[in-house]
Amino acid sequence: MLRFLYYALLLGTVQTNIYAAQESKSPNSQASPVQANGLVTYKSHYSHSETLARLTKLLKSKKFILFNQVDHSLAAKKQNIDLMPTSLVIFGKPSVGSRLMQCQPSIAIDLPQKALVWEDKEGQVWLSINQMSYLKNRHNLSQCTDLVEKVSNALDGLMRKVAD
Repeated sequence: MLRFLYYALLLGTVQTNIYAAQESKSPNSQASPVQANGLVTYKSHYSHSETLARLTKLLKSKKFILFNQVDHSLAAKKQNIDLMPTSLVIFGKPSVGSRLMQCQPSIAIDLPQKALVWEDKEGQVWLSINQMSYLKNRHNLSQCTDLVEKVSNALDGLMRKVAD
């Protein structure tokens, strides 16, 4: 129960920051992802299920390993708790993640990568991932700046393709 409350609080904080950032943007810049609290969040133009399907299909096509998928809303439903559609996809490429771990073993706590597909109370679907610059600072990956930037750019490209 404590873990669920933590995730609910975290999701609420992310939602608040996303809404505040979206309100401050001009209508022409809504396609830009929102960066807050170590997350990059993309506004999806698709339903939760379609965004999730697009994400998993694209990751598979790019030869990522899909380690797991967690349906938080289904788990909540089993506890008689209403939760908007919320799914976590855990994915990665060991050839890249292992190189990051060579730079700093502590990054293994944040790997494999995760993507959260979630729907807010207004029915808008969002796609959130960890911000690579946040992970770079968190794990002192200054000696792997080029690799971190490549990973960041690759993830951004993938998430934009899923959400747009």
